Amino acid sequence: MAGSGHNSDNTNQDTKATKSNQDSNLQDFSEDEENLIARMFGLVGKRWSLIAGRIPGRTAEEIEKYWTSKYRSSKER
Repeated sequence: MAGSGHNSDNTNQDTKATKSNQDSNLQDFSEDEENLIARMFGLVGKRWSLIAGRIPGRTAEEIEKYWTSKYRSSKER
């Protein structure tokens, strides 16, 4: 029984590590990418796939996560 609690702890640690890695990936956007995302968002709104089409190597999901995390945190302040 004690072993199952240990697995739960490992799962929680893995989840925290994954979340931390995802957060650091969001900060890997260059200033040029950030500016382009902001300009494109102003033009096309939440059409993430269109925005991603203008940024090589970025997926629509990455861009949406970046945008929502950046602007969600600034609205809460």
